[in-house]
Amino acid sequence: MAKQLTIRGVSDEIGRRLERVSRAKGQSVNTTVLEILATAVGADERRHRLARYVTWNQEDLAEFDEALVAQRSTDDPLWR
Repeated sequence: MAKQLTIRGVSDEIGRRLERVSRAKGQSVNTTVLEILATAVGADERRHRLARYVTWNQEDLAEFDEALVAQRSTDDPLWR
């Protein structure tokens, strides 16, 4: 679940700048602030680093799922 935050004490200048940036990007102020926060805490950098380890494509995933099918069945006589 997403965390809800309330930010108090935003100066008029910062508010205007956020609105200006948001309009220029064609997005809401909320989306702009979320992007700024993600960048500030390094969330994008972490995703970028983790992306290096994602090496499976759709074919690999299908092959893996197919290999699991046999493991997802039970041998009924053994469980009685």
